[in-house]
Amino acid sequence: MNGTGDAAAAVDPPVIATLAAAGVATVYEAAGRRGLIDADLVQIVPGTRVAGPARTVLCGQDDNRTVHEAMTRLRPGEVLVLTMPRPAPVALVGELLATQAKVAGAVGVLVDAAVRDVDELRELGLPIWARWTRVRGATKRERGALDVPVRVGGATVCPGDVVVLDADGAVVVARGGAADVAAATNARIERETSLRSRLEAGEHSYDLHGMRAEDEHAG
Repeated sequence: MNGTGDAAAAVDPPVIATLAAAGVATVYEAAGRRGLIDADLVQIVPGTRVAGPARTVLCGQDDNRTVHEAMTRLRPGEVLVLTMPRPAPVALVGELLATQAKVAGAVGVLVDAAVRDVDELRELGLPIWARWTRVRGATKRERGALDVPVRVGGATVCPGDVVVLDADGAVVVARGGAADVAAATNARIERETSLRSRLEAGEHSYDLHGMRAEDEHAG
């Protein structure tokens, strides 16, 4: 069972670049606090921050046959999103699959399961986020689904949606609204830049956000 469509062509590159540069927290707030992938994620390669259209994979339970198939469809600039019916500490990705993803041009991988070969993955340098690091291997018996909507951390990720990942975790932005979220993100960055300069000058957020006036009015 497979979906169709070219996820990489859906969102303009400048929009993706804006979301990547802003990071998860800023994008989440600019999106109206929507799209949070609410899961404890291990950032395998510290210091990485990426965004890209999702190439989604729904694997069979504890099985990574479909990950191998996904490597034949992966395109430059995409974030590979790997899921199963139920998250479990089973390694869907190790060094050899990650090598294929890097060669294909993926900007990152989100694994709603485990990865292994952590030292080798860090040396490879491909940004990867996973729920667990475990050596327990997956089977290769069940063909799952490619390019279909998947659920990760309470959020739905559709093919071509923009996934943003950094040290704070992950957020997903629907591809149809990505340009609007990017514009809201830029506006938020401008406001925060102005606030930062005032805070550095000694003012307080309690006053700048009007909370002191509200509390004094309330008595």
